[in-house]
Amino acid sequence: MSKSKSLLFVVAVLVVFTAIPALAGPVPSKTAVNQSLDSREADLSIVRDVAANEQVAAVLAANGFTQDEVNQRLAQMSSQDLNQLSQNLEQLQPAGLTRQEWIWIGVGALAALILVIALAD
Repeated sequence: MSKSKSLLFVVAVLVVFTAIPALAGPVPSKTAVNQSLDSREADLSIVRDVAANEQVAAVLAANGFTQDEVNQRLAQMSSQDLNQLSQNLEQLQPAGLTRQEWIWIGVGALAALILVIALAD
């Protein structure tokens, strides 16, 4: 009986640790300091187009930002940060956890519950 509990414990621990998703990803390096003004304007245009998107603008307005404030803050960004933002817009995620992350949390919670039940016997 003790061996089955130990085996169940090991399996539950393995399930819990495999349920933890790897969220790390590659991060691009910053651009060169001598970035041209044309390049900066192109990056600024890309980011402003996204900020002017109907859904993005609605969320920004709900958080108290007017379009003028957004444009002013974008203009204050460094060339490096602006370039990095414009290149990585498709990687941005909305706040909160994704559906896949919730599934992993559920699997981990289920594994922990099984572990608690197994150790209680």
